[in-house]
Amino acid sequence: MAPLKRILLVEDNERDVELTFAALEEHNLANEVTIARDGAEALDFLYARGKFAGHANGLPVVVLLDLKMPKVDGLEVLRQMRSDDTLKHVPVVMVTSSREEQDLVRSYELGVNAYVVKPVDFQKFVESVKQLGVFWAVINEPPPGTMKRTEKV
Repeated sequence: MAPLKRILLVEDNERDVELTFAALEEHNLANEVTIARDGAEALDFLYARGKFAGHANGLPVVVLLDLKMPKVDGLEVLRQMRSDDTLKHVPVVMVTSSREEQDLVRSYELGVNAYVVKPVDFQKFVESVKQLGVFWAVINEPPPGTMKRTEKV
């Protein structure tokens, strides 16, 4: 049996983190979920530096990325990922409350794989997370070699 694929959740809102976990558990998606509380932590995880230094667990199968965060916002994380040969093929789903057209357009210009507006209704939120989890962590086949990491200095 293949190992479960890791999901990187980049979210600064504790309630949204808890709702995401509840949605994944409710639908028996047992993938390991790593949480980054801002864009800087997300980049630290992806480059195995800072508090994630030395972790050799490979790259996530998908990054669920909030847009508006402290330190480094989601667009900058996406920009850096897409400009890096090791990270550019890792799927990124922008999961945000922003309905601003410029955020949507800029996300796609930078290469986001999907843009999902967080539903306000709990059940709709749970269903959205379930669908994201099932598609990206179970159904989707990533390009060969994208689960490995090359160390960056």
